[in-house]
Amino acid sequence: MKQSTRSAYEAAVLRAVRSIAEGLDEALDLEALGKQAALSPLHFHRVFRGLVGETARELHRRLRLERAARMLVTTDVSVTRVAFEAGYETHESFTRAFHGAFFASPSAFRERHRERSARAASALRLASPSGVHYGMPFDAELDLQHALERSKSMNVSIHEFPARTIFFVRHIGPYASIGDAFSKLHAIAGESGLLTLPALAMVALYHDDPEATPPDELRSDAALVVPSGTKLPPGLEQSTIPAGTYASTIHVGPYAGLGDAWARFMGGWLSSSGRRLGDGPAYERYINTPMTASEHELQTELAISLA
Repeated sequence: MKQSTRSAYEAAVLRAVRSIAEGLDEALDLEALGKQAALSPLHFHRVFRGLVGETARELHRRLRLERAARMLVTTDVSVTRVAFEAGYETHESFTRAFHGAFFASPSAFRERHRERSARAASALRLASPSGVHYGMPFDAELDLQHALERSKSMNVSIHEFPARTIFFVRHIGPYASIGDAFSKLHAIAGESGLLTLPALAMVALYHDDPEATPPDELRSDAALVVPSGTKLPPGLEQSTIPAGTYASTIHVGPYAGLGDAWARFMGGWLSSSGRRLGDGPAYERYINTPMTASEHELQTELAISLA
């Protein structure tokens, strides 16, 4: 696929991959990468993961480990120095990471490969969904076709939605524990009679990139879409999902698969659709819940705002 046929999002991800690969001695600045792509950190995380097959942090870590493997078998640099060059503060932490990736300690790996033809690139590379490896010449284009092919099975609909009022509970902490906020939301909604209102919808909005934000600082909202003019009960906050054009797809299955579904939706479908993100939020709408369906029957609508 030639550069001229790539979408703006694909081109932005290619620039980010090049920046990461050519700046391994620099600390990874996820916020800066997102700004260069004109995306919020969370949207950049989803688009990048969807197109590359791994997150920016995973790519950065893997390329550093591949460089470390090359240093071990082609130089006499000490393991401690190799660890430092790979971004690890201690010999022990580097040894654990290296063993987890190459199934050998750094010293054993050096001994095993140093005098063999296995010094060739294949022995120094880890599995890569995108085919990007340390030392790869960047006159070759990153292959994004696997991501775009995976997205073709997604059934995506485009809708014009009016402005929608939401009442919500703000959750601060790991996204996986947003259920605590939904429990509080449900209790307040039940006590105040909200659950008897027509056309209610339960949604979640996520605000931060889980790679760039510490788990105990992640912000998300457990929310109910309520009829306009509904009185806000004590204990809840109010906001609006703005009117506009939204694309949506339905994920069927456990909530554990939502991260991959978001990556395919935004990295695959959005990148190949010719559309751009709008100013509205991305959100999840829960069509059913674990209280009414098995985890393999759960249906979750993923929705993004389009320009």
